[in-house]
Amino acid sequence: MSDAPRPPKPLADLLDEFRLLDRDERVEYLIEYAHEFESVPERIATRPYSEDHHVKRCQSDVFVWAETSGEDAQKYHFAVENPQGISAQAFCAILDKTASGARLADVAGIPGDIVFDIFGRDISMGKGEGLVGIVTAVTEFAKGALAERATA
Repeated sequence: MSDAPRPPKPLADLLDEFRLLDRDERVEYLIEYAHEFESVPERIATRPYSEDHHVKRCQSDVFVWAETSGEDAQKYHFAVENPQGISAQAFCAILDKTASGARLADVAGIPGDIVFDIFGRDISMGKGEGLVGIVTAVTEFAKGALAERATA
């Protein structure tokens, strides 16, 4: 079995589903995911959140944390401070569901362009940039954990 990075299986499966959806179905799915969003628990972080966890250029004012979850995984936590940030809430719920618990190498290899696979190519530049920032924050946590393991 190869150790080459690949998208976490739950994420790959979800991307396959999204590729089959038309625009209206995609919107319905994303709204459902937004309703599943759970903000970071207080045992991980409390307001005011540290700027170290703030996603830059995200219109929805998102913060991301990673918690060690087993030997080769992390649990990702998110705060979306803009109550109108439905897209960010949906995307954070998707990443929590599909990347939390996955192999660190697989999470580290998630490409930023999955934003367009999930939201479509007609997403605004500003919103797209913020959502890519969320993916980048998650992958950076995974890369950091892999680097720590390599030097330990």
